[in-house]
Amino acid sequence: MSGKKSYWLVKSEPDSWSWDQMVACGSQGAGWTGVRNHLAKQQMMAMKPGDLAFFYHSNVGKEIVGIVEVIKAFHPDPTDESGKFGMVDVRAVEPLKRPVTLNEIKADPRFADMALLKLSRLSVQPVSPEHWRAIRQLGGL
Repeated sequence: MSGKKSYWLVKSEPDSWSWDQMVACGSQGAGWTGVRNHLAKQQMMAMKPGDLAFFYHSNVGKEIVGIVEVIKAFHPDPTDESGKFGMVDVRAVEPLKRPVTLNEIKADPRFADMALLKLSRLSVQPVSPEHWRAIRQLGGL
């Protein structure tokens, strides 16, 4: 299984951390801090450098706007005083040519079992290779 790339979706409220802010970090990327959910923590612990994730604007927009790459595996999150949670580092790879909205995903039967619809509040979630390809295609990539 080593060497096999996994796909993910990470959510951020654009008024606290937007795609444009992610892009501005350049190749050094940024830590994906502030996750305080145990299932999301487990997902991040499974992320490996080289894995790719959709960048989803939650609350405002509710759309997938870009792709990020994991550049550093799970490590302590300095914003967590409890020491229970960690983070991964990611860098922007490319924007979608056209954002893919939550409503589009809900309306498409190919995504009926996607975590985004089943675990809608989860901030870090897996994406199947089939869903990855379909969303890239909808986004114009």
